[in-house]
Amino acid sequence: MRFYEDISVGDRQTSDGYRISKEEITEFGEKYDPQPFHTDEEAAKSSVFGGLVASGWQTAAICMRLHVQSNEDTATQAGLGVDELRWHRPLRPGDELRLRTEILDKRPSESNPNRGIVTTGHEGLNQDDDLVVSYEATALVQRRADSSE
Repeated sequence: MRFYEDISVGDRQTSDGYRISKEEITEFGEKYDPQPFHTDEEAAKSSVFGGLVASGWQTAAICMRLHVQSNEDTATQAGLGVDELRWHRPLRPGDELRLRTEILDKRPSESNPNRGIVTTGHEGLNQDDDLVVSYEATALVQRRADSSE
């Protein structure tokens, strides 16, 4: 298990990729973001995107999945928030998204000595290394029982 003390500012990681399908895009769009450029391939052709694209919220959810899968051994207790969320380009059917992360900051919790607060920068990149989404996320991470940091 990776604890707060095992994490260093500047640590970097890149996840495996996740390929998105047209069916996933339309299913998510119909359920959570029912705009024509997420749900209707024909209508999407006349949109600003020129074709079907994933909802930005779906893109962010895929990044969350990639982050969790890449950090299953980290003692994360809870997410505290997301800042600076930006969608730079659309995620299209057949695109493969991967997540690149960097630890930006960490500090012990002032209210609970058993926790630390870690801020991570996230960049979602497509198969061409184009930036699709970026954001900073802050989380509570468990400290070691014998921590002196």
